[in-house]
Amino acid sequence: MTVTRSLLLFACAALAEIGGAWLVWQGVREHRGWLWIGAGVVALGLYGFVATLQPEASFGRILAAYGGVFVAGSLAWGTVVDGFRPDRYDVGGALLCLVGVAVIMYAPRSA
Repeated sequence: MTVTRSLLLFACAALAEIGGAWLVWQGVREHRGWLWIGAGVVALGLYGFVATLQPEASFGRILAAYGGVFVAGSLAWGTVVDGFRPDRYDVGGALLCLVGVAVIMYAPRSA
């Protein structure tokens, strides 16, 4: 249950951070305005709170692992939302990052 909860929290954090960054991008780069930017800032702040809900207590470990989730999630977001077409190197790199996430977060450790 702990791993499942952790994975769900990583997914929620990815939606908040990547979605927030995308909203800011849209507001600034696509000239959609301050409402989009403000919504993005709120979503980015929500990401900070979601990260604190991880069962693991180490800030450094959580943020390091989340970096891999961010890489893979950003490529997925770009594919779904912006029509980006990742190449095999994008996909391979994202998979390597997710393996890193698994090692960092879920490898057995002695107490």
